[in-house]
Amino acid sequence: MERVVITIARQYGSGGKTVGKMLANKLGIPWYSRDILKMASEKSGISEQLFMQFDEKLRNSLFQRMTTDIYTGELIPPSSSDFVSAKNLFNYQAEVIKHLADTQGCVIIGRAADFVLKDYPNVVSVFVHGSEEFNLARAMEQNSMTEDEMKKFIAKTDKYRAQFYKHYTGREWTDARNYDLCLNSSKLGFEKCVEEILSYIKVRF
Repeated sequence: MERVVITIARQYGSGGKTVGKMLANKLGIPWYSRDILKMASEKSGISEQLFMQFDEKLRNSLFQRMTTDIYTGELIPPSSSDFVSAKNLFNYQAEVIKHLADTQGCVIIGRAADFVLKDYPNVVSVFVHGSEEFNLARAMEQNSMTEDEMKKFIAKTDKYRAQFYKHYTGREWTDARNYDLCLNSSKLGFEKCVEEILSYIKVRF
């Protein structure tokens, strides 16, 4: 397999992004996360600010209703009043994700990329999680919040990620059946998480 794409979903504080960066460095391939928003903006012609607002604001509005609008792959044309809707902003992010998977090996963090690329044979999907204590300790190292504030922030962030995933995929974010690998970073550590992913790639491909 010439191009392998690794998607990483992760609990807040589990170090999934760190694992993704380390894996990308090990494989000599790029990794993508929030920069997909800028790429989607360039592709669509829609302001990057709108993508940023979509990324930040929906956690306080749309997903509270726990609706689903499962991604099917169609783009809404500029002539439509829904061109800059949340649905179409996600559609354009998905287009970027598919283009990346079509053209290069890479690591993609978040963005429900495992679902967007579910029919791609060259994709390895990973979910990184950790114990509550581990995730809290790591998050506290990187943020100036009290412990109680941090606990609430972690819960809110993971709830948003779960609702975002459910909205666009119809699936449960923490369901192990959605992923090729589920790794507990609080037991393995980051280096061994990377080793496990590399071992899986070697066996599978």
